[in-house]
Amino acid sequence: MRTLAITENITVDGSIEMLTDWFDPQADGDADMTDVLEESHRQDSRADALLVGRQTFEDFRGYWPNQADDTTGITAYLNQVQKYVVSTTLTDPMWDNSTVLAGDPVEEVRALKAQEGGKDIVLTGSIRLAHTLIGAGLVDEYRLFVYPVVQGRGRRLFPDGFEIPRLRLADTKTFRSGIILTRYVPA
Repeated sequence: MRTLAITENITVDGSIEMLTDWFDPQADGDADMTDVLEESHRQDSRADALLVGRQTFEDFRGYWPNQADDTTGITAYLNQVQKYVVSTTLTDPMWDNSTVLAGDPVEEVRALKAQEGGKDIVLTGSIRLAHTLIGAGLVDEYRLFVYPVVQGRGRRLFPDGFEIPRLRLADTKTFRSGIILTRYVPA
């Protein structure tokens, strides 16, 4: 069975919704982000599927393929990886290697996870989809890049009232920028 990993950029106060400029996808800011990018590439090498909701997909599709001078490698990865977009309204994804999953998201993801021989399936962004899959108990790993920022508002990875009785810390890494990667798996 394939691993479903939720990978999110998250603030210290738990927001994954970017309402301010705390996250720079191309690492153009003042902080040295090369080690964060190296870790992202390491994780990408272990995945062969990106799972997103329609809004995140459209945001990615509207931005990444147009980045001709992208030195991070993110554009190249996103253009080649198999992308699965959960949507009941999108019919033509208009991005190579993209498949629309129009059925029940829980059943569609169960079927993806059951495929033999595949690598990790990574969900990023896609807050509503993340909430659905967390609630269904389908998430095998949480990879949280914690940014040293308090946003004070915004939607969270775990919705109010949701509880996971116990997570086990699988790994942590600290980066030069002050970002900390924490990896958790259900206990």
